Amino acid sequence: MSSTDVGEGYAALCRLCADPDERADALRALQPPAGAVERQRTVFAALANEARLRLLFALRDGEKCVCELQVVLDAPQSTVATHLRKLRDAGLVRRRRSGKWSYYRLADGAVVDLLDLANVLEVGG
Repeated sequence: MSSTDVGEGYAALCRLCADPDERADALRALQPPAGAVERQRTVFAALANEARLRLLFALRDGEKCVCELQVVLDAPQSTVATHLRKLRDAGLVRRRRSGKWSYYRLADGAVVDLLDLANVLEVGG
């Protein structure tokens, strides 16, 4: 955004508000805390992949071994591991190791809520 665009926005505030400086300060206060947008971007980037959504759906009813998740995706272990790493990095799933086996589960019930919300939103509405 150029300084001209910002100036035009401030000029509009001057026409709309009795105290444009106070309103501008209030609007600036609405910005998310440092790091919040990057965190959200990471989560939504992880969700923006069909295979990862399928993995999350499979984990809705409980913990699964990586070998079970290979069956879900009909994909090799390396592919499943890559997707699980993205989900883990985004904080969406947790891993538990038992010997040479790895088990994954949803990190929080909010993941299910988020997926359910996506199912009820009206696309293009």
